[in-house]
Amino acid sequence: MKLNGLRMIFTKKLHKINIQRPHLASGGWIFIGLIFFVAISNYSCNKTSETTYQYRLSFLTEEFKPLNYTENGALTGLAPELLRKICTQLNVPFDSKVLAWKDGYAQLQNDVNTVLYSTVLNSERRDLFKWAGPYASIDWLFYSSSLKQVALFSLDDAKKVARIGALKDYAIEQYLVGKGFTNLVYCTDNKDAFNKLLKGEIDLFPSDKITAEAALNSLGKSIYDVMGELTIRTDLIYFAFNKNIPDAVVTDFQKAIDDIKTNGVLKSLYQKYMQSTDAPDIMQVYTEQYPPITYRNSFGEITGFGTEIAKEIMKRNNAYFDIKLSLWSNGYELALNNPNFCLFTMDRTDLRKDLFKWVGPIGTNTTYLYTLAGSGITITSLQDAKKLKSIGTVSSWFSDQYLRDQGFSNLVSDSNPAVMTEKLISGKIDAFVCTSVTFPDILKSLGYQYSKVNPTIALMSSDFYIAFSKSTPDSKVKQWQDALDAAKKDGTYQAISNKWLK
Repeated sequence: MKLNGLRMIFTKKLHKINIQRPHLASGGWIFIGLIFFVAISNYSCNKTSETTYQYRLSFLTEEFKPLNYTENGALTGLAPELLRKICTQLNVPFDSKVLAWKDGYAQLQNDVNTVLYSTVLNSERRDLFKWAGPYASIDWLFYSSSLKQVALFSLDDAKKVARIGALKDYAIEQYLVGKGFTNLVYCTDNKDAFNKLLKGEIDLFPSDKITAEAALNSLGKSIYDVMGELTIRTDLIYFAFNKNIPDAVVTDFQKAIDDIKTNGVLKSLYQKYMQSTDAPDIMQVYTEQYPPITYRNSFGEITGFGTEIAKEIMKRNNAYFDIKLSLWSNGYELALNNPNFCLFTMDRTDLRKDLFKWVGPIGTNTTYLYTLAGSGITITSLQDAKKLKSIGTVSSWFSDQYLRDQGFSNLVSDSNPAVMTEKLISGKIDAFVCTSVTFPDILKSLGYQYSKVNPTIALMSSDFYIAFSKSTPDSKVKQWQDALDAAKKDGTYQAISNKWLK
């Protein structure tokens, strides 16, 4: 189908617009274009207009409970119900087709009228489509059979497993392939994958909990028949639009989603279908386990120096957003790919300065090369460090990027600093790169004294900031910077610093 563009129809009566049925897929719905220009600046398809834009759209989705699924012959789930409300708000007829994911994804790429939902926005897809959302998030875990559990502490451990189930072209499959996994066994769908898992035909399968429970129930099994072994990543879910669909259509769709977030309707739908009220907000705010700067304490609360600074800024702006904790590598990728995304704390380096927008500085990190006390390893320069058999780093941390830029080829990386700390203590690596601010707390959380390690040479000292995705409006970033400056001026910032860092 070729793009005919927007056809302008001048009439005194409102003409009915026919929207082509969509083919299911993972991603989106396209509010097609009934765009009415009215005397009031906020144009809406519910208002009469002398000028109407007509655009044909195909809404597609897949069977992926609880986001979208068929029940008693009717399409339901979080995304279809959200789409119905958006269609009502924009006066667009609701019509959606259900396809296999691979077919819907292919049509999204080839058919200029297609909108596919529920679709994960990731680095592989970001520039292929246009996006409206997010309206949901998925936490992916590696599941094993409860009768055959697999001990996992990192992605590296998972790479050593014989067989991991995967669904072709799913975001999590693309992620694992990108991470170098070569042990994937492809399955037909979630039901097939969990059936293979329980039969011992695969050892692990990546899924979110709600989808896992639905697939297991369809097999007459329980969520207790499997065990979540490792949280892999968090993905945000969108409506994906074919790239040739006009920006104005996507913009109207995004505004409708934001309105539904603001009035609490999305949260209500989320509670009904996702068994949670933790729906994505207009802005996403993420941090990592990096005590004492940011971390989840024993009561389950996200706290720390950086967290209290962020909360103080939100309080002063009278705009509070939930803070979510993620692996640093996952949060970093989300900040690169998703609009209106805030990630703290992050060192502002030459490699990163043009990738994000910045609020700060809020503190200073000094990074050391640590060795095990009594190891006899002497390091006085970077050249000495390059001669070591192995140096541990944390993926996506500024120190990992810095050493790779300096030509280090002996780095061993993991997304979890606790994993690298254990490797240092057990002698599996010769040294570990970490900051003096957080390493004592990491050691303490693992039951070790700081005296177990020696800081050898200081690699760098750098300021850390609150980072925003490049697409975040400048006005929002300035609002956060102004609030931070005010907190520094009136002494609040120093009081928070004294509480956590002294």
